[in-house]
Amino acid sequence: MGRELPTLADSELEHLVTEPATGPLRVGVIGLGAVAQSVHLPLLAKHPERFRISAVCDLSRSTCAALGDRFAVDAARRFGSAEELLAAGDLDAVAILTPGSHGELAAAAANAGLAVFCEKPLAYTVAEADALAALEPRLMLGYMKLYDPAVERARQLLADRPAARSIEVTVLHPPDAPQLAHAGLLPAATDVDAAVLADLSAADDATIRSALGDVPRELGRLYSNVILGSIVHDLAVIRYLAGGPLEVEYVDTWETSVALVGRLADGTRVSIRWHYLEGYPAYREEVRVHDEHGSLSLTFAAPYLLHAPTVLRVVDDGGNGSEHVSETRSTVEAFERQWLAFSAFVHEDATPRAGIAEGRLDIVASQRAAAVLAGRQGVVVGGEAAGDGA
Repeated sequence: MGRELPTLADSELEHLVTEPATGPLRVGVIGLGAVAQSVHLPLLAKHPERFRISAVCDLSRSTCAALGDRFAVDAARRFGSAEELLAAGDLDAVAILTPGSHGELAAAAANAGLAVFCEKPLAYTVAEADALAALEPRLMLGYMKLYDPAVERARQLLADRPAARSIEVTVLHPPDAPQLAHAGLLPAATDVDAAVLADLSAADDATIRSALGDVPRELGRLYSNVILGSIVHDLAVIRYLAGGPLEVEYVDTWETSVALVGRLADGTRVSIRWHYLEGYPAYREEVRVHDEHGSLSLTFAAPYLLHAPTVLRVVDDGGNGSEHVSETRSTVEAFERQWLAFSAFVHEDATPRAGIAEGRLDIVASQRAAAVLAGRQGVVVGGEAAGDGA
């Protein structure tokens, strides 16, 4: 029994990302932290026929200067604020790689007439997502796993199988430093104004209050940093593989672990276990799908290790009481294919696999998760999470 899950066809994507672009996109990169340094800037520079890093922006002037030198960005195109970068013009697109909610900045970029590549999360509130959608921007949301060939293949296989009985996710998350030891990151910046950081933190807190009300700070940070900051990738993969939305029914936390249980519209049960493990040797993420005919699993390595293999394992009936097990490994870089798809999105109007609508669904599910956990803790949520999530 097959299921139709709308997205850009794989064959269409392959055509679009291999055809020459009409000209390199002039990209302004906002936020020059670890993910920018280890992934996005090197990949943009790898494809000069498609992208030109035309401006960079960071709160740290020293970081901006060092990376501007490294990627040959003119000194006059290195900015200390997003407002300065947007006002300078001469751009086709921006990459928003800053921490926190991105709704307001994405809206500013859209109002400037720019295409937007936006790292997760899209925003902390449904209101931000809806205000952004009203602008009808050209926006692609950075769920890179949706462009992993192993994930694409898994989706193809699942479309021809019975509906999933259960989807189980396990994330083993060590500290970031060991995952980034290979990346040659710049030293942590010491030239950012403490008052600016305090203002940004206060703005984040205010937006989280709009989402959840006056909840304890720990719950607000779990919502923003863990659920919308990490687990959201698994919500996106589940939706891409099996549809959605996810109705969250149970959430628990202990030590630095989160358990989330819910169901999809077709009744498929979903279980997510996310563990931050201080001494764990390596990042590991597994998505397992079980149906009445067998199982399919995806195993992801650390996201910052470019070209690390994603393993797809399929278990089926081999006949005569045996099982047939097949395993494939894909080292094609999902982050890179995502950027090539962004080029196709801007030049050819190719539909992205995640945009504002998908980001909104994940905000609603994340608010529901926070509300369920709050209820178990005897905390009353307010803000958007107290509503119906429509």
